[in-house]
Amino acid sequence: MTNKETMLYFYDRVFNNWDLSEIDTYVKENYKQHSAGVEDGREGFKKFIKEFVAKQPHTEMIKVLEDGDMVCMYFKCTFGNGVVAKVFDMFRLEDGMLAEHWDAAIRVDDMPTAHNNGHF
Repeated sequence: MTNKETMLYFYDRVFNNWDLSEIDTYVKENYKQHSAGVEDGREGFKKFIKEFVAKQPHTEMIKVLEDGDMVCMYFKCTFGNGVVAKVFDMFRLEDGMLAEHWDAAIRVDDMPTAHNNGHF
């Protein structure tokens, strides 16, 4: 499986189906986090993701780019309460596992645009 395929599988399994059963298979124990509200390590990811999936997210991929061990994902994330976010996630993978993460996200469901192009 390519790194891009790994990330698409992981997002579908975890973020769309709320299945956390393979976290140990796909997240390195020493996972390094650059998102301010999430702790380092696999256990930090587990703590975050349990709270996150409780919000019933669904991701709709817009673009996924792979460059060696780096995968950048741009997607629409819709939560169970109707909140919509525009998200960029970038991961570094090692041996098919998530090793490091960066992100930028903004809520857009209540944000008007100065054009007719939409947020996505």
